Amino acid sequence: MPSVVKINVLTVPEEQREVLEKRFASRAGAVEGSDGFEWFELLRPVEGTDTYLVYTRWRSEEDFQAWMEGPMKAAHQRGGEDAPQQKPAASGSTLWS
Repeated sequence: MPSVVKINVLTVPEEQREVLEKRFASRAGAVEGSDGFEWFELLRPVEGTDTYLVYTRWRSEEDFQAWMEGPMKAAHQRGGEDAPQQKPAASGSTLWS
């Protein structure tokens, strides 16, 4: 069975890029333990765009949905450990499958 790829396309203003990258770094390893998880990459924009790509690969759509409804949802409701009411660094988000 082929893997399922999900790419979260985040629009991040230049002044928020460092904030976003620090948040991802502080959560390094958080998704790796999820059932069905296969791969993660945070792709930083270069010239001419303010778009980050968050690439994840999963064993199945069901595994991805289970992570979305469980650990991911809980993490975003909690916010960061150091700032429970953090504002989003991204100004927009689109999910590609």
